[in-house]
Amino acid sequence: MESFTALADPTRRQIVEMLADGELAAGDIARRFEMSAPAVSQHLKALKSAHLVRVRVDAQRRIYSLDPQGLDDVESWLTNVRRFWGPKLDALERQLKAAAERDGTS
Repeated sequence: MESFTALADPTRRQIVEMLADGELAAGDIARRFEMSAPAVSQHLKALKSAHLVRVRVDAQRRIYSLDPQGLDDVESWLTNVRRFWGPKLDALERQLKAAAERDGTS
């Protein structure tokens, strides 16, 4: 899933977290990092390609915001994974409690 590839980078995760507070211009995002504006631009391009952010043009500025569709895709994937692991972790917890009761360590 391209979204997770994009989010594997800590800078990109930081950008997504920033945008969770609201939209920001590309220059405002770049000023928050100790790297060149072109480097930040490449991160934004990767996030846009992964459908995690979207951009709109306002005169000379590019304004970035989170893309709800891409985030919904990530949430859907997580929901499926939780559906798989939830019952297994519940069963493990029951077994550990039963073992502790048998051993008298509960």
